[in-house]
Amino acid sequence: MENFYRQQRIKFNLLMEADKPVGGEWNYDHENRNPVPKDYQPYELKPFKFDQIDQEVADEVSKVKSWGKSENKYWATTRKQALQRLSEFLEFNFENFGAYEDAMPINSWSVNHSVISPYLNNGLLHPMEVVEAAITRYEAGGISLSSCEGFIRQIIGWREYVNGMYWYLGEEFKKENQLSANRKLLPLFDDPTKTKMKCVSTIISDIEERAWTHHIPRLMVLSNLANLTGVNPIEFLDWMRRVFIDATDWVMVPNVIGMGLHADGGKMMTKPYVSGGAYISKMGQFCKGCEYDPKVRVGENACPFTNLYWNYLDQHQERFKKNHRMFQQINGLKRLSNIDEVKLQAANYLDLLSTGQI
Repeated sequence: MENFYRQQRIKFNLLMEADKPVGGEWNYDHENRNPVPKDYQPYELKPFKFDQIDQEVADEVSKVKSWGKSENKYWATTRKQALQRLSEFLEFNFENFGAYEDAMPINSWSVNHSVISPYLNNGLLHPMEVVEAAITRYEAGGISLSSCEGFIRQIIGWREYVNGMYWYLGEEFKKENQLSANRKLLPLFDDPTKTKMKCVSTIISDIEERAWTHHIPRLMVLSNLANLTGVNPIEFLDWMRRVFIDATDWVMVPNVIGMGLHADGGKMMTKPYVSGGAYISKMGQFCKGCEYDPKVRVGENACPFTNLYWNYLDQHQERFKKNHRMFQQINGLKRLSNIDEVKLQAANYLDLLSTGQI
C-alpha cells in the first residue's frame, strides 16, 4: 500500500516539491498515534434539521423493525450539508486530526475525524475536491503537515488501494476463511447489553445510535474481537455491512476479510491486526471502571482481549511463526509460563461470549 500511496502523490502532484515529498518524508503515521489528553474536548458536530422529505423518510423507516435509530440527524442528505461537514472539519478539527486520529476517547464519538466517508461513498462529495480543499487549508497555515498528510493518505492511499484490491481479488474473495473461523456472530454485536466489556458495549452503543465509528474502534476493538474469538468471516462481514452508514461492498469486503479478520491468510495485509487489552487501554478511555483489567490474562478479572490474544497466537502459531512480522509476538508466546491456564480460561470465555454472558 505504501508504494501505491507514493505513486498516487506523484501522479496527482499532491504535497510534492518537484519529485520529493513536502517535509522530506512520505508518511507521518508515527506522529498519528497519540491518545487524547485528559478532559480533551474536540469540536462537537451539531445535528441537522430535518426537512419535509427527511422527516417523511425517517417516519417510513421507523415503521420497519430494524437495528439502529432512524431519528438520527447527524448525517447529511444533500450535497450542501455534506459540504458543510467538510467545511466544519477543515475549520475546527483538521488541526488535531493527525495527532489523535487513532484515539478512542469515551466522551466523543467522532473525535477530530471528518465523518465524510458516507458522502465520498455515495457521491455527494468527490475525493479530489476533498483532497484539494484539505491542501488549500493546510497551505493557509495553522495545520500540521502530519494532519494534512494523514488525511489525504486515507483518501488517495488507503481508500483507493481498497477499491483496487476489491476488483483485483474478485467476487470469491469474500468467501476466504483460511483461519477456519466458524463461530456464530456473538450476541453482543447485536445487543451491547450482552457484554460487560466497557469498550465493546460503548462502541456498539455508539454505532446503534449513529451507524458510525472511526477506523480504530472498527479494527482494533470490533474486528479484533471477532478475529480473536473465531467468528465466521461472512457472518461478521454481513454485520458490518448492516450497521454502518458508509458500508458498500467494495469498502467492507477488503477491510473486513483482508485486514480486520486476516481471513485471506495474508493476500492483502502481511500480518493480522490483533492485540490484547494493552492497546485498547493505551489509545482509549474505556478501561477505567471496566470489570476487566487489560494487564491480566488469567483470573476472575482477566481482560477477554488479553486472554484471547495469547490463546489466538497459540492456536495459530504454526502459521504465524513463518511470518517475520509476527516474530516478536510468537517469541513472547514462547516465554509465557501459564499458557495452559490461558487456554483453559479462553475456552470458558469463548463459551460465555457465545451466550452473551461476559
